[in-house]
Amino acid sequence: MVESNIKFSDLVQVFVYGTLKPGEANYKKYCAGKVVDVKKAFVQGKVFALPMGYPAMTLGDGQVYGYLLSFSNPRILNELDVLENYQPTRQPPENLYNRQIIEVYEPQSLSLGWAWVYLMTLDRVEQLGGFLQPDGWWSGCGLTAKYSYEL
Repeated sequence: MVESNIKFSDLVQVFVYGTLKPGEANYKKYCAGKVVDVKKAFVQGKVFALPMGYPAMTLGDGQVYGYLLSFSNPRILNELDVLENYQPTRQPPENLYNRQIIEVYEPQSLSLGWAWVYLMTLDRVEQLGGFLQPDGWWSGCGLTAKYSYEL
C-alpha cells in the first residue's frame, strides 16, 4: 500500500468566484496542475461585476457561487496574493483585495469548513463602478449559473 504525502489538514483551501474558477481566464495560469480537489460551493456575500472584466466580492447577506479549490502547496497563497494585489502588511484600504477566512458551503448547504477568499471593500467596489450580480454568479466567458452551476 502506498501512503499519500498529502494530509487533508495540510491543504490550503481557497474559495474562488471569478477569474480563478475552472474555465475562466486565470485558472490555467494559477491553478491548473496545482489543484488537488475542486468542489462546487457557495459563501455568504455579494458579488459585483467590475468594468475591467473581473468581479469583486463583499461580505453580505446574499450567496456567492463558485468553487472550493484545495492546493497541497501553501505557497499558492503568495502567487494569488500577487494576482489579487494583496499584501498582508498594508492597511486594508491600500489593497485591491483583502484575503480573509470565510465559511464555505456545499450546494446542499452543509458546511465544507473554512477557506481563504479575496474580498474587496464596498467603497472600492463603488469607486470602480461595480454592479451587483443578483444571482450570485459571475462569469467572464459567458457561462451562466444555470448551465455551469446547478444547485
